[in-house]
Order: sequence, then structure tokens, then C-alpha cells
Amino acid sequence: MTHATDPSPSPDSRFHHGPGPRSSALLTDMYELTMLDAALRDGTAHRACAFEVFTRRLPNERRYGVVAGTARVLRAVRDFVFTPEQLAELDFLSPEALEYLRDFRFRGRIDGYREGELYFPHSPILTVRGTFAECVILETVILSILNHDSAVASAAARMVTAAAGRPIIEMGSRRTHEYAAVSASRAAYLAGFTATSNLEASARYGIPASGTAAHAWTLLHTTEDGPDEAAAFRAQVEAHGTDTTLLVDTYDITDGVRTAVEVAGTGLGAVRIDSGDLGVLARQVREQLDALGAYDTRIVVSSDLDELAIAALRSEPVDSFGVGTSVVTGSGAPTAGLVYKLVEVEGVPVAKRSRNKSSQGGAKRAVRAVRATGTAVEEVAFPVDGDMPDLGVLRAVDLTVPLMVDGDLVDDLGTLDSSRALLAERLVSLPWEGLALSRDEPVLTVRVTGF
Repeated sequence: MTHATDPSPSPDSRFHHGPGPRSSALLTDMYELTMLDAALRDGTAHRACAFEVFTRRLPNERRYGVVAGTARVLRAVRDFVFTPEQLAELDFLSPEALEYLRDFRFRGRIDGYREGELYFPHSPILTVRGTFAECVILETVILSILNHDSAVASAAARMVTAAAGRPIIEMGSRRTHEYAAVSASRAAYLAGFTATSNLEASARYGIPASGTAAHAWTLLHTTEDGPDEAAAFRAQVEAHGTDTTLLVDTYDITDGVRTAVEVAGTGLGAVRIDSGDLGVLARQVREQLDALGAYDTRIVVSSDLDELAIAALRSEPVDSFGVGTSVVTGSGAPTAGLVYKLVEVEGVPVAKRSRNKSSQGGAKRAVRAVRATGTAVEEVAFPVDGDMPDLGVLRAVDLTVPLMVDGDLVDDLGTLDSSRALLAERLVSLPWEGLALSRDEPVLTVRVTGF
């Protein structure tokens, strides 16, 4: 199966007209094209510019963010070409602007953090360089992907930390847009989730798929004599073997566990609890399973879990978790708060001074300063073509790498699995207190120097 560089399908056939590459060009906001039009008229469209993606703050008391969606962004930039049918819809543009867009293809340069890298407030996550015209119209498609995927991955990474090595299954497809569900599955897997319930995500990205049955299956086996939980369990075991997971809380959970073991035997793979006080019930079910001789039967819990709920269950006899709504919505922060700002024009740094919305001018690259033990100390951002500042005894880890040169994708962008491995490595490099779930200050600061 293919991995991180697969393009995403369009949710609307208007974006794909017959054979050839899929167009992402209308995944944009109108004001980007009206700015392009005005720039072509006043002669500023072809000025060399640099735009930067960064965040001013981390949401929901997070202490770090996770870069996710980079591979999808690069494919969207590659596919940012206008079809004749799309251009026909843009009747608010001048003939000059329409002619420019007719042959448009991004031919600039993109550098940035690898997918799976950590970021903090003012980390220069992505730098897009080219003419004003070709850079400005990419804002929305870049931010819409990075903001969603990074929010999901950041939330998922906290859940993985809270689970302390126990597997987590992503099962939130029913709680979000059908195409967002696929990218959310990908971002959660990147962050360390072990499987997904979403078959499209599994097929496209090679993520292990997982799932057995819902309460509807148990309820289906109701006759005129009443519920028949044993019949539901028996049919599931006959179809999928004793290693399946039986949902035991449709009716009385104690009766459900006893019936499950009676039907499947002590070799039953797992039982799932999807309601109630999960900590109390997990202890109760573990004691009951052991008393029945089902020592190896695992306990899976679900039901509106987030990182705090998972952390609270850390000392309970839970073997794995199923997480839905909280991961696909970024655990209450459905956007990472990333922005796309112009930071350089014709080699001259430019910056906003707006209250609470300031920016730091200049195209930048960044390194992370790391102790000999491997623990990260700070990030340092400096001019993209400048010399790296002296870090003393600290070792520099390069964060900014080429992603697209002259409009062409860099060959070695890695895979979803390599991004997943990078994030696992980076989380280990954080100071131990950096993984706390309830503090509101970032783990590291970003020092900008050389401007």
C-alpha cells in the first residue's frame, strides 16, 4: 500500500474534470484572487516574496504542537492548477488575471519542518518563497490542511503519552466530515495510534483497520421472548473466531461478561466497555474474567475518551482504548491556530505590528538546541541564508529542510511510517515535565536572532 504522499480525493467532482491531475485550485478564498488581480494591475505581482506558516500560541493548554499534513500540502500545491471550467466560474476577475491563472503552476520554493516534527509558538513551520502572485493564492489550501491535521496529531500525541504504551484505536469517522475523517485517521496514526476504524484511511495509507460490532448487533438478536445476548455473541464468534472483541455492556455488564466467556471460552480475545464509570467497571470486569479463568482476555474501553480521561485510567486494568470524537475534533481545538504571513519582500523583512497579531519579519530557518543527553533546550530561528548562531556546548538539530524546489517535490519526503517514527523520537527528547497535560506554557521557547 502507498503511504504519506498519496493525494487526497476531492469531496466535489467540480475539482476534477476527466483524466489528468486533480485540481486543488478552488480550495481557496476569494480575497486571494482579488489580491492577485490588483497586484497584476499595479505591477507588484512579480515581486520576490517569502510567506511563513507559524502560530502565535498553542491551544487548550498544550505544551507543544505536532506538524502533520505536510505531504498532503505539497501534493495540493502541485495540483494547484486551474481547469477551463474553473476559470469560467471566476467572472469577478479581470482578463489579465484570468490569463495569468490559465497557465499557473507554482514554481517557487518551499522549506519547512518535517512531518512528525514538534513545533512551538513562532516556530517557522513552513516558508514559501516565490513571486507575490504565486505565493499569495496558496494561503488557504496550505492552512486548511496544516491546521486540521496538526490539530488532530497534537491531540492524538497527548493521548498516546497518556496511554503509557497501551494501544489506541481511532474510531471517530462518524463525528466529522467524511473526508476529514480520512485525514484525521492519518494524523492520529502519525501521532502513534495503532489502528483506525476507517476503511478508506486503511486502504489509502496502509493503516491497520480494526472493528467488530456495535450495540445494534446485540440488539438485533432480540426475539419475542426477549433479548438473546448469547445468540449475538455466538454468531460473532462463529463469523470471526474467538479472538474477536465482544461488546458486553448492552444490557447488564456482569451478565454480558459471563455470557461472553460461556460462548467463546476462556480464550476470548477481548471485551469492550462503552459506558459507565470506566475505571470502576474495568476493575470489576478484570476480577470477573480472572475468576472465570479468562486471564488473557483483554479489556478495551471507549466512550468519549480524551487525553485527560485516558490519563485517569492509567492505573486501571485497561489494555487498550478506542477514541472517537475528541481526536477527530483535535480534543476541543479543531484548528492548530496556524497563520500564513508575508515576512519578506525583495529581500527586505516585513512584519505586522497589530496588537496581539504581530509577526517577526524575514525568511527563516531553525535548529533545535539539544544537550549531550538528547534533551531539547530551545529552538533558534535565524535568516534563511545566514550563518547558524553559536550554541556553545549544545548540539544543533536541523529542523528546516527543502520540501519543494522550483515547483518540484523533493524526492526524499519520507513516508507516513518514517514521520510516525520521527515524532516518537522527538517526544522522547522533551524535558520530562514537557509531557504534562495541564500546564499552559510551551515546553520550549523559540529565539529569533540575526534580523
